[in-house]
Amino acid sequence: MNKYHFTKGDVLYQNRLMHQEDLKDFKAEGPVKLNFINQRLVLESSKDPDQFGDFAHWVLWCVHDFPDQIMIEWEFEPIQEPGLAMVFFAATDQTGDDIFSPELPTRQGHYPEYHSGAINTFHLSYFRRKWEQERMFCTCNLRKSAGFHLVSQGADPIPTVADVIEPYKLRLVKYREIIQFSVNGLVVLEWEDDGSTYGPIYENGKIGFRQMAPLKAAYQQFTVSQAIKKETL
Repeated sequence: MNKYHFTKGDVLYQNRLMHQEDLKDFKAEGPVKLNFINQRLVLESSKDPDQFGDFAHWVLWCVHDFPDQIMIEWEFEPIQEPGLAMVFFAATDQTGDDIFSPELPTRQGHYPEYHSGAINTFHLSYFRRKWEQERMFCTCNLRKSAGFHLVSQGADPIPTVADVIEPYKLRLVKYREIIQFSVNGLVVLEWEDDGSTYGPIYENGKIGFRQMAPLKAAYQQFTVSQAIKKETL
């Protein structure tokens, strides 16, 4: 049973991700191919991973900064496997400033630029189907970087593409030291940062989506709200 319960407060940002104009608040790093099919954003790589390897992957950032104590919600539907989907959050440079500062090295979607580069961020891999060992035992992995620290794991309830019928409702809460992730209302991961073992507690920052090619997936109804913590159980 999850230790904490959260409710949604005021909406800070909402984007249905239905039309081309909805991308005005997003910035791509790496070879992302963006389409709108049936009024939802469909993302995949524009490069063949057999040819470009780890340089075929990408990140799509929302350009806004978000505070701490938030609830991030979006709908996700995998369309084509293999591949991997993750979300970055609380992303800043290592001084707590903007990840888009011109003083930082250029990023092109290559994973080490994000987990061991010039930025601090959490990254949650919630659909891990890239490699055989990931597909044979599916987990959601939460890491804290810089440093690529695996801080928590939970079971992944999203099935393979063949068994997907409709989009999955994902919810990620970042509330001070607490991180909680749920799929269709089922909490699958909850972790508390002690602010020491893996560095200080991260607070505000940007949110971004990442995929590993050749995954193709649909996104819609991206919303960031204030998170209100209920009493501890």
